[in-house]
Amino acid sequence: MSHHTARLVVVMGVSGSGKTTVGRSLAQRLGVPYAEGDDFHPASNVAKMRAGHPLDDEDRRPWLDEIAGWLTGHADSGGVVACSALKRRYRDRLASAAPHVFFLHLDGSPELIAARITARRGHFMPPELLRTQFADLEPMGEDEAGAAIPIDGTPEQTAALAHAAVTSR
Repeated sequence: MSHHTARLVVVMGVSGSGKTTVGRSLAQRLGVPYAEGDDFHPASNVAKMRAGHPLDDEDRRPWLDEIAGWLTGHADSGGVVACSALKRRYRDRLASAAPHVFFLHLDGSPELIAARITARRGHFMPPELLRTQFADLEPMGEDEAGAAIPIDGTPEQTAALAHAAVTSR
């Protein structure tokens, strides 16, 4: 982690992978603020997804800019933000704003995540869009600061794996 001691983490993955649950738990364990990536979407993005239409890169640009601003604002104090960050260029955008950011990819099978999405209530992301998220997902490169952790355990087990991955870096 070099001389930089603030923990700045993006909890990433497809919708339904547990970003909010793990992100909140991780922020609490680290003693840093948490931000929900969905809250940075403009109303037009939420309406588009709610209608069953996937976002394109242009839709995501202002959203990523807002998250990048949040990361920059928390570079000294640390923080955890949930953000799908599915494509390398999205992660590069976030890392350019916060060079010490650590990406924590919540990794699970399409079947497991589909079951979770189907069971949850009150979220704007319809299960039908999961296929497009997996199609967009680009695994982290070896040169990216981060780790992939499995999500097939309980939320508590996944949060413990997340904390271990972040604190052992």
